[in-house]
Amino acid sequence: MARDTTDQTPLSSVSELSAYLAQGPRPKDKFRIGTEHEKFVFFTKDNGPVPYFGDASISALLKGMQERLGWEPIMDGDNIIGLGEQSGMGAISIEPGGQFELSGAPLETIHQTFAETNEHMALVKEIATPMGISFLGLGGSPKWSLSDTPRMPKSRYDIMTRYMPKVGAHGLDMMYRTCTIQVNLDFSSEADMAQKMRVSMKLQSVATALFASSPFTEGKPNGLLSWRGNIWRDTDNRRAGTLPFVFKPDFGFADYVEWALDVPMYFIVRDGKYHDCTHVTFRQFMGGALKGEVADWQPNMGDWTNHLSTLFPDVRLKRFLEMRGADCGPLGYIPALPAFWVGLLYDDAALGEADQLTADWTFEDVVAMRDAVPSKGLSAVIKGRPVLDVAREAVAISTRGLKARARLNAKGEDESIFLAPLEEVLAKKATLAEDLLALYHGDWKGSVEPVFDAFKY
Repeated sequence: MARDTTDQTPLSSVSELSAYLAQGPRPKDKFRIGTEHEKFVFFTKDNGPVPYFGDASISALLKGMQERLGWEPIMDGDNIIGLGEQSGMGAISIEPGGQFELSGAPLETIHQTFAETNEHMALVKEIATPMGISFLGLGGSPKWSLSDTPRMPKSRYDIMTRYMPKVGAHGLDMMYRTCTIQVNLDFSSEADMAQKMRVSMKLQSVATALFASSPFTEGKPNGLLSWRGNIWRDTDNRRAGTLPFVFKPDFGFADYVEWALDVPMYFIVRDGKYHDCTHVTFRQFMGGALKGEVADWQPNMGDWTNHLSTLFPDVRLKRFLEMRGADCGPLGYIPALPAFWVGLLYDDAALGEADQLTADWTFEDVVAMRDAVPSKGLSAVIKGRPVLDVAREAVAISTRGLKARARLNAKGEDESIFLAPLEEVLAKKATLAEDLLALYHGDWKGSVEPVFDAFKY
């Protein structure tokens, strides 16, 4: 996330929190696609991590991008930590360990997402190459320990770094040593939101299996296909995971609000300063819990929107839905992730098929699949069926949904062309993680070093 929100509109009731979410629906002809992707930044001379400060550094990359793009720099004190949105063109930010992220613009088609991704990568490589810097797209850092990994000077991350070890075993790994592709998608009504969230919550682990690409940690196999997926099983379970109330037939905005109210906060921002609020929930904050601790203790809408951004369920609800289950991967995986979800969720017939595919899956079934996928990938099972079979059906439904959308490029091709990496995974019955392990045990002779050259952007 590039920028935390500042909105001084006072909050006085819980109903205002639901009303905020209820402003999200938009007409179907106004649906957009916002794709986010992170990448590890490394020095090509030794495959080492890139620090924040210095002539060849994360800050130098951001400054170089700012000079070329003319976007507004986002500062934390004296440090540049991102570039702000310009006329709906997206944003650039840094994750805690220096992972470089593009939060893409809200676009109409995945053809545009593909073009945006390529333009971004061409520009960032133009700036990075003279510094001896390149980028790796995998779900987990394959080589660096936590102590090797640089820490970005961002106040939000300082609070999270102190808090994470208190609430789970893998929070710091999540922050500093993982990368993801996410897509943000719209809904037309509360009922449409509920159906899309239910379907995508159920199928999120299928996406984790299809995109699994994090089999290495600290230079050797970690015993998993999606180490990143496993990390989310014990990061901060009060604010992450599969949400049982989404499976209720009458699920709506108010249910999400009631859950979010009882999740501990990370911070509030006052006059540009971050105040650690990890000791109170948002409900307690609404009840005056910070009175006497912070001068301006009354909650405002900016506090609520920032709190929503610190919740990490497999599908996150804001005024849109965020799909959060996938590891990052090679360049072709970046448009493949939005293609998968747009095909499933933006065509009514496809959404109905996906809903029917998962109709008899209980919360317990989905959690069991979520627990199994990081180690077993496509061979995990849901209700007696291999995830491989479910993934085939899901990709087929997505293909039909994308063809029905009929958004064509200059060659007359529809958006289903971007599912090619997933079709390859299904044809081989093997994920990228399994390909990487085969290379490690074969041509790479027990070393992860070749991954930096073979899979750099």
